[in-house]
Amino acid sequence: MEGAKTMKLKKNKKPDDCWSKMTDGDIKSCNSFNEGYIDFLSRIKTEREAVMYISELAREKGFKPLRELKNIKAGDKILIEHKSKVASLVIIGSDPLIQGVNLVASHIDSPRLDLKPRPAYEADGLALLKTHYYGGIKKYQWLSIPLALHGVVAKKDDSLIQVEIGEKAEDPVFTIADLLPHLAKDQMEKKMSEAVSGEGLNALAGSRPLNDKDDEAVKALVLDILRQQYDIEEDDFTSAELQFVPAYAAREIGLDRSMIGAYGQDDRVSAYASLMAALEIKKPQKTALCLFVDKEEIGSTGNTGLQSLIIENILAELMHKAGYTDYYSLRQALAGSSALSADVNAAVDPNYPDVFEKMNCSFLNRGVVLTKYTGSRGKYDSNDANPEFLARIRNLFDDAGVVWQVGELGKVDIGGGGTVAQYMARYGMEVLDCGVALLGMHSPFEVSSKADVYMSYKGYKAFMQDFK
Repeated sequence: MEGAKTMKLKKNKKPDDCWSKMTDGDIKSCNSFNEGYIDFLSRIKTEREAVMYISELAREKGFKPLRELKNIKAGDKILIEHKSKVASLVIIGSDPLIQGVNLVASHIDSPRLDLKPRPAYEADGLALLKTHYYGGIKKYQWLSIPLALHGVVAKKDDSLIQVEIGEKAEDPVFTIADLLPHLAKDQMEKKMSEAVSGEGLNALAGSRPLNDKDDEAVKALVLDILRQQYDIEEDDFTSAELQFVPAYAAREIGLDRSMIGAYGQDDRVSAYASLMAALEIKKPQKTALCLFVDKEEIGSTGNTGLQSLIIENILAELMHKAGYTDYYSLRQALAGSSALSADVNAAVDPNYPDVFEKMNCSFLNRGVVLTKYTGSRGKYDSNDANPEFLARIRNLFDDAGVVWQVGELGKVDIGGGGTVAQYMARYGMEVLDCGVALLGMHSPFEVSSKADVYMSYKGYKAFMQDFK
């Protein structure tokens, strides 16, 4: 129409990445923080090892085991351990406990290959160990990589043998051999989920016979080595908890060294970031509770997963030592609490653009991810955080200089996943998923952004220190 003004649509501004928002001082702090994180990932590969690491560091920083305290008061720093697979750091605030806590919960288990109770056998002149995979994995990713054996063996005399084979340069490693391409025609025509079976994940453990008399002489030598060097008998596997994990250290990725590649970043990235944050909390108004749990990768089941009464039991004991003895007060404290479910999200991968809805999915380098809901099939198994709570977190993070983004776990009909958020929300507390975005989640070599890791630490610290 003649005379009408032509209006130009404003082009959406490109989202700022963390690096462009950080000062030189921030970048230096970020890199220093991630040096510790890389060391942590390289050393800590099971939930038991994580609890030992958390406990040792907390004690050095003045945290005292709860069992040693007859009563508690504002300013107390408390360490709680449960069955060697759960840990919690508590900093008592000036507000009465009945008003609730600021809770950050992460999980310290990761997908892996567990040894079966009767794992050792011999076939075609080779000794192998049978496994049962734990959590959601792509089975083919665990072939043809070096594997280390971590875990514990509980003996009948109540002694506990710590096992770590494959991490030192002089250690032997294990592996699961893949089928050579020359003979893999039928295998390669199968769906990826069927090309490798769970029962086919058997790790090489030896090939030399003990002698030429036994029918299973190769297996016999492997068992003899276990007996001589580690005091492990074949029957001891029955009461063992042994895991195959990748036998390599965390590494910096990229010529700019801006990323980290490692096994177990889901969810030890949140565990490390929240641990470092909790160690720095000073005199909070509301009690800060940093919780590290087990079994998330298989549904938060068992007595060390968040479907148990871990949170309720921890808070009940704290309140009892603070002078509260009635169950109603405990219920009030639980319902009055606020929580961050500290878990990872999926970063947009340019190699697989079809599974991401980029307006609502998360990216590397754009900060910690606020995930309002997870779940699948129409938000099934999701917490779906209340918008009022989300607004308060946005405000808190902006004031604290925390770079954040929103995230969704891929396109609506593609898949999905869950976190521990729903198991905390059942108490009535406000809960939001908050963690970093990863490439290659659940693979033996996940990728994170150093900047995102640092922002998650800043976010968890702001929440435990200042959220009201």
